Amino acid sequence: MVDLTPLQGGLLVDLTRELPPAIRLQRLVACLRAEFACSAVVVLRLDGESLRPQAAVGLADEALGRSFSLAHHPRLAQILAQREPVQFSADSEHPDPYDGLLEDNPDEPLPVHDCMGMGLYLEGNLWGAVTFDALDPGHFNSQVRQRLQGYAWIIETSLRISRLEGEVRSLRLARREQVERGDEVQSMILGSSPVLLELLDELGVVSGSDLPVLLQGETGVGKELFARWLHAHSPRARKPLVYVNCAALPEALAESELFGHTRGAFSGAGQDRPGRFEAANGGTLFLDEIGELPLSIQAKLLRALQNGEIQRLGADQPRHVDVRVIAATNRRLWEEVREGRFRIDLYHRLSVYPVHIPPLRERGRDVLVLAGHFLELNRARLGLRCLRLSSAAERALLNYEWPGNVRELEHVISRAALKVLSHAQSRTALLSIEEPWLGLDSAPAAEPKQSPVQVVPARGEAMHIAMEHFQRELINATLTRCQGKLAAAARTLQMDPSNLRKLARRFNLI
Repeated sequence: MVDLTPLQGGLLVDLTRELPPAIRLQRLVACLRAEFACSAVVVLRLDGESLRPQAAVGLADEALGRSFSLAHHPRLAQILAQREPVQFSADSEHPDPYDGLLEDNPDEPLPVHDCMGMGLYLEGNLWGAVTFDALDPGHFNSQVRQRLQGYAWIIETSLRISRLEGEVRSLRLARREQVERGDEVQSMILGSSPVLLELLDELGVVSGSDLPVLLQGETGVGKELFARWLHAHSPRARKPLVYVNCAALPEALAESELFGHTRGAFSGAGQDRPGRFEAANGGTLFLDEIGELPLSIQAKLLRALQNGEIQRLGADQPRHVDVRVIAATNRRLWEEVREGRFRIDLYHRLSVYPVHIPPLRERGRDVLVLAGHFLELNRARLGLRCLRLSSAAERALLNYEWPGNVRELEHVISRAALKVLSHAQSRTALLSIEEPWLGLDSAPAAEPKQSPVQVVPARGEAMHIAMEHFQRELINATLTRCQGKLAAAARTLQMDPSNLRKLARRFNLI
């Protein structure tokens, strides 16, 4: 009869419960750290030639955003090369990938002294690894390795259940190859904040349809990445995804670029050339910065969306294309319509399913996960042993408003990494980015003076129409005063943020 420890019994109970995959894996690593009384436990998934953390306990939040290349981390490569648990002594010549990332003392980067790991397999295939780290030398020995071997089946069963739950939750689609292609893009969307998970659920609902989607959000929130997610999780995943930056299209060439041209259609047209619509036939066309598209082209784009027909410049006959369109903008298109800069019929055609991409300031601790991703990229690029954030730097990142969103965060981390290197005595030292090197000014902007919202109802206008008009103008004015910050606007209006978001979407304000 198998003698189960209380922790093993708890893990077995978890196997019978319905849990979100992220929570299941987090409970798993927490139980393993308690069972082995160590500093940190990490479950990592194999992604090409790198390992990506899926759940961790005992490490700084930024670690979840990192990717550990096997070529640069021989310990991890050795763990994957063997079926049995592998132990590394305190005097191992190979550096530990988590040096300086343990959260035991966030203000003083500490090297790991003892390390143990084991490869994980699903259905006979290498899936990834689990690693254990301790600050005290000699913590792991042969008896501990044997105990870990006994846990292998529980760990791998948890992973198998998590994978099945993840497929059911995120796919709702039938084809397995589509799942695998979607996972490649999913791995680049980092974070686990409620607002991000809600967004992915919403995108999962619409991904299986051919409805046009309008991605709305501030500059730098990653609209292109979410467009790629939509395509990768759609029935068109095996067909092309064609990107068009509408802001970079000169008006004189926009029609040819989108719809193609025939030989002799204009000076310099020496041969027939297909446009982006034909290149995306059967797949998805992503129109970024759609608000910048010239008015002269918008009518022809509307025809393509309505009838699936395009006409090459200089051609007599139209061509049929089968294209799903995803558009993105950082503008408030409804205001562009009111100002006569965007066709109302095209707006309604594109916004069949509008989706709001939340700004970074609404994603909570996701900023640290994303910072970890950029830290690892810079660590590898600069050839550093360790590059991390001090606790003060972490607080500064969490308190900053991020007007430039994820793109601004990437640039801030890259600049700070160079500053750290310029002050470092050695590339092999455990280096921390301090708050001043981030160059963030977190002082709140002065509140602009409020002006009362005045709405004069039209003659004969019904009461409910006038009320909706007033609501729209009040929300629009408040969002403007709060620089588009939904949480601040909700506080000003004394509303629940989720209710305000619904109203703002209804009025096409976000």
